[in-house]
Amino acid sequence: MNNTDKQATQEAQTPSGFRKNALGHLVPESQIKAIELVRDDVVQDIVQQAQALRETMQAFKQQAQQQITDFVDLSASEYGVKYGGSKGNVVLTSFDGRYQVRRAIGEHRVFDERIQTAKTLIDECIHSWSGGADDRLMAMVDHAFRVDQQGRINVNQVLSLRQLNIDDAKWLTAMEAIADAIQVTGTCEYLRLYERKNNGKYQQLPLDISSL
Repeated sequence: MNNTDKQATQEAQTPSGFRKNALGHLVPESQIKAIELVRDDVVQDIVQQAQALRETMQAFKQQAQQQITDFVDLSASEYGVKYGGSKGNVVLTSFDGRYQVRRAIGEHRVFDERIQTAKTLIDECIHSWSGGADDRLMAMVDHAFRVDQQGRINVNQVLSLRQLNIDDAKWLTAMEAIADAIQVTGTCEYLRLYERKNNGKYQQLPLDISSL
């Protein structure tokens, strides 16, 4: 059901001359102030236009992704290779070099229960060092393992600890536990468009309303 159908269904459920308030109660329009009716009309109109635009953008993204996939397969066929499906990052540049279309494949990564083992090993490692650990290192560890509003640990923040050059057996074991704890739960495909500016650098064409 698209947004037009949803709107029609909603209007059919609301009797003529009434409007639903935030509690779901039907209120006669005659009992609603004129300015509130106008405010409601403005909000409803903007949201409906935005929903239609969103559907158009979704259709554009799907079409563009398919075009990229088809072209990659066409290009590969010149060498007798068939990819099939969306695999890997792709950068396509226009003949004049002005525009670029970039497809990026990202992974959804989360930690399983072994991340708690890694954190315990790190804590034990820090506490076992004579004289204690550097305050900056302890702050870095605490920052890496902090959780977001959904209670999840940021994978990239924790992985930054693996870049530290620390020659300690327990620390290295903890770093292995971090790597083993990563689970890939899915992938996502990003589509970005770029235009080359006078300075030769490519600048992303914004498709976010707030950045236009």
